[in-house]
Amino acid sequence: MKITDLTVKLFAWDGIPETTYGHLAPSFEGSSQLGLVTIQTDEGIEGNAFLGSSMFSAELDALSIVRHLKPAIIGEDPLARELMYQRLVNRHRQTTLRAIGAIDVALWDLAGKIAGLPIHQLIGSYRDHVPAYASSQVLDSPDDYAEQAQQYKEDGWAAYKIHPPTKSAEGDIAVCRAVRAAVGDDYRIMLDSTWAYDFPDALRVGKVVEELNFYWYEDPLAEDDMTNYVKLRQLLSIPLMATEYSSGGFHAYAPWLISQATDYLRGDVAVKGGITSILKGAHLAEAFHMNFEVHHGGNSLNNVANLHVLMAIKNCEYFEVLLPSGAQKYGLIEDIAPDEQGFVYAFDEPGLGAQIDYDLIERKQTAVLR
Repeated sequence: MKITDLTVKLFAWDGIPETTYGHLAPSFEGSSQLGLVTIQTDEGIEGNAFLGSSMFSAELDALSIVRHLKPAIIGEDPLARELMYQRLVNRHRQTTLRAIGAIDVALWDLAGKIAGLPIHQLIGSYRDHVPAYASSQVLDSPDDYAEQAQQYKEDGWAAYKIHPPTKSAEGDIAVCRAVRAAVGDDYRIMLDSTWAYDFPDALRVGKVVEELNFYWYEDPLAEDDMTNYVKLRQLLSIPLMATEYSSGGFHAYAPWLISQATDYLRGDVAVKGGITSILKGAHLAEAFHMNFEVHHGGNSLNNVANLHVLMAIKNCEYFEVLLPSGAQKYGLIEDIAPDEQGFVYAFDEPGLGAQIDYDLIERKQTAVLR
């Protein structure tokens, strides 16, 4: 069997609600474009992935896929994923990790369909469900965060994570105190400060969330500020989480481990370059007895890919559900949703196993790139 073609079908995503996640992610709303990446074979089996998100429209990445990445896979055995992954990563200067990740996810979908197995079984399943946590957008006031957190607790979700306003350390501390007061002492809450602080503010906020018994403290400092992460980790007992956007994909984890600058590794199929990449990262973390907490994937099919990885590794505790749904879920007939116990479950059809809404894509199609 050989790969014969790759196309990217761009389609509109309208009606996105106004949303922001912090000072480095400006507010967005209205419209974006996703891309349906399809890899075709000479035996008629296809693999698919989504490209883009509500924040990052797909058209530029789609162009780099067809110009720079498509030639690396045409004519290859579709099961030679590692060979193609290495080729794709070696072309990172001409493209993005999001584009590489979309091709890698489509290759895994293709492999699962060839084998007649869901991706998590193709990797080697560890479990069939995992708890989900609600991951907030930026809200207007401490009371708004408190109300949202309390609602998700009442709905049975396993935990709640705050994306604070990041306008000041004092304002973010007020949000953290309000949420802890609302949900009580025993409910798990986390803080993701989206790289907002200098070292003094990171320490000041860290001391408070440590006192409030937060479960982890995520991205308080700039993604390349490894020196101050080392200092911060020495001064705090709350676990630190970094490396979500550390430059360089999978290979960027090594200096963080050597420097002992984080308690968790972090990534997803979009920001690290696919299922192949985050599997490598998760196994690397396991060798250091660390968790690899999988980040939200930016679109519905990426989250399905992330979920397959979670089902095949031991060292990830939660599935992240980024809020609001209207800015995160699009293009599937049935999307991932926690049950009343707060769990999300494995997809068991071959490949990714999710039902793509081809009728919607046809109605919203804006271009086809070949």
